Amino acid sequence: MDAFCKKLGLKIKNLREKEKLSQEDLANLLKISRVSISQIENGGRKITAEEIAKFSEIFNISTDILLNLREDIKVILEKRKKESSEKKEEIRINVPQKNLEKFKEVLIYILNKVGSKPNIGQTVLYKLLYFIDFNFYEKYEEQLIGITYIKNNYGPTPLEFKKIIKQMEGRDLRKIKDKYFQYPQTKYLPLREPSLTKLRANETKTIDEVLDKLSDMSASQISDYSHNDVPWITTENGKIIDYESVFYRTSAYSVRSYSEEDIQ
Repeated sequence: MDAFCKKLGLKIKNLREKEKLSQEDLANLLKISRVSISQIENGGRKITAEEIAKFSEIFNISTDILLNLREDIKVILEKRKKESSEKKEEIRINVPQKNLEKFKEVLIYILNKVGSKPNIGQTVLYKLLYFIDFNFYEKYEEQLIGITYIKNNYGPTPLEFKKIIKQMEGRDLRKIKDKYFQYPQTKYLPLREPSLTKLRANETKTIDEVLDKLSDMSASQISDYSHNDVPWITTENGKIIDYESVFYRTSAYSVRSYSEEDIQ
C-alpha cells in the first residue's frame, strides 16, 4: 500500500469527521460511490487531480495544505492556562481573548443583518469577514478583528473561524447543513442580538458598508471578486495574507482617499 495514499486518506477521513459528514455524504458531494470513499480513506485507491480539487473545495482548504501531510495549521484560543503544544510542524495562531470577543460580536452582528439570506453560507461569510477586516485596516491603520487569513483557491479563508464557531454553537448561534442551488452549504443563524457596546461607530459603519456592497453575492461571485484584490494576488497559495499589502490596492478596491503626502 502506498504510504502517501494511506496518510492522505487518513487526513481526508479526519477532515470528513470534523465536518460531521458520513462517507455517503462525501460520496454524494464528489459524485462517486461510498465504496470509493472507503478505499480512499484506507489508502487503497489513488486520488485523481480532479478529486483533490473537489476535496479542497468541500473542506475549504487549499490543495497545498491538503497535500502537505507533515504541516498542519493549529489555532490556539488563548486562555488563562496555556494549552500544551503538539510535537509536529505547524503554524501556530494565538488568538487573544480581546480579539476573540470582538470576533464573536462582529459575527453575531453580521448574522443578524444578513444571515437569513439564502446565499449567506460559510464561504460568503469568510469573504465578508476578510473585506471588513482589510477595509478597516486600510482606512484606519488599525485592526477591527485582526484574525488571520490564508490564500487558497477559493479566496481568503480565516484560520480561526471554525475553532471559534465551536465555542459559539448552541449558545450564540446554530449551525445548519443545507444546499444552495444543489451545492452543499453551511449556514449559521444567530441565537442572540450583538452587544453593540463592544463595537465602535466606525467599526459598525465599515461592517455595514461591506454588507451593503457584497452580501447579495453568491459564493462564486464573492470568491472571484476577492481574487482581484491586491492582498490576495500578492500572496502565495496557502500562505498568510499580510495586512500591510492592503495599502497597495487598486482604486477599484481601495476604501481610503490618499493625499499627495501619503503617496510621496
